[in-house]
Amino acid sequence: MKILMVLTSHDELGDTGNKTGFWLEEFAAPYYVFKDAGADVVLASPKGGQPPLDPSSDSDDAQTDATKRFKGDDAAQKHLAETEVLSKVSADGFDAIFYPGGHGPLWDLSEDKDSVALIEAFTASDRPVGAVCHAPAVFKHPKGADGKPLVSGKTVTGFTNTEEEGVGLTDVVPFLVEDMLKANGGHYEKGDDWASFVVTDGKLVTGQNPASSEAAAKKLLALL
Repeated sequence: MKILMVLTSHDELGDTGNKTGFWLEEFAAPYYVFKDAGADVVLASPKGGQPPLDPSSDSDDAQTDATKRFKGDDAAQKHLAETEVLSKVSADGFDAIFYPGGHGPLWDLSEDKDSVALIEAFTASDRPVGAVCHAPAVFKHPKGADGKPLVSGKTVTGFTNTEEEGVGLTDVVPFLVEDMLKANGGHYEKGDDWASFVVTDGKLVTGQNPASSEAAAKKLLALL
């Protein structure tokens, strides 16, 4: 199995002066689900190299077994520091694609033409596509074979409006994931705020929040 994980390169939290990026748990938990299953994992980001880590996801209260494992894993840290440039990555040869969240993807991956092309290629060839928390932002522009938004008519989830309100960033983010998925015709579902909740519709897997990361990766793996 060969799985492509795509991370954000965006590190500015709007015009707040604060930093953002990818959310550590949302990378580490799926990364180890895939690696422990024997998958060959390739990491990519729009700018390549070390993707920016959301400092909030590195705080003591955000640590999980997976993040602690990552912090002690020199090989994984080196792997993450050397992500490939997304524009140079082809969908060929991969069995699935997975997007960890964090607020960063709202700014760059949601508008990234290379990401859109990859998602459309994976979907057209009936290969699994997964995204967790804010990463369903990547479904803003991809279209299905029918020309409609990719999520149109599909059951999906992603970071809830109330969760965004909970972290106080409703007026900072360029758009709300829940609202965008609904506007694109998705059948949006959610569980309790901050609890693990994952939806699978065909080969599309979406997770609601950081707590959903591991379960979303396992659902993606089950499709393989």
